[in-house]
Amino acid sequence: MEDKALPRHIAVIMDGNGRWAAARALPRPAGHRMGVKAVKQTVENCARRGVEVLTLFAFSSENWRRPKDEVSMLMGRFLEALENEVEDLHKNQIRMRFIGNLGQLSPALRERMEGAAELTAGNRRMTLVIAVAYGGRWDIAMAAQELGRRVANGELRPEEIDDTALGNHLALAGVPDPDLLIRTGGEQRISNFLLWNLAYTELYFTDTLWPDFGERDLDAAIQHFGRRQRRFGLTSAQVEAR
Repeated sequence: MEDKALPRHIAVIMDGNGRWAAARALPRPAGHRMGVKAVKQTVENCARRGVEVLTLFAFSSENWRRPKDEVSMLMGRFLEALENEVEDLHKNQIRMRFIGNLGQLSPALRERMEGAAELTAGNRRMTLVIAVAYGGRWDIAMAAQELGRRVANGELRPEEIDDTALGNHLALAGVPDPDLLIRTGGEQRISNFLLWNLAYTELYFTDTLWPDFGERDLDAAIQHFGRRQRRFGLTSAQVEAR
């Protein structure tokens, strides 16, 4: 695949675990178990292709509204995945980063996440960002609050607040905005995910349920991206003249 067709940063809304299980008359946890396998494969496939950043929407701020037993199961599955996969990620030079309202998580889970981030901090092959208890509106609100505190402390003038200043206080500060968003499961919305950062992202929606998302599906999404002309407000003629 040509380098020009490769997104630097891919973001994924992993949808369809429950429906995958229901279609097979299996309990919902079975779908989430298969979803973890799809995560592992996607991380490996993206790293092998040279993607710089992969951001996965693991648990949204709205997901807390789900039944308590399902939330508990999801948190347990997440903790188990961290315990089982971090060493392999580290060996493969994958850096881990976590974004979201992490204070809502259990102390045990936060401890594991902090340990994973610290262990892998020096890795440079690919950055894997996991969004947990994350919401795009929450992200923007937290950035606005921090800018407000800086103004109140005399560190910043209100007129100095622009899109760059706000972007530097968002959860994804320090990494390029996503070039490509993939959403599995057939829904065509972004569900409060990275609202600021997706401003110029190419969107790819597939009916494939997340547990079934494999290498061919990833390649189809990347090929879709490669066919797009990214104009960023310019005309086609301007882009072609570059």
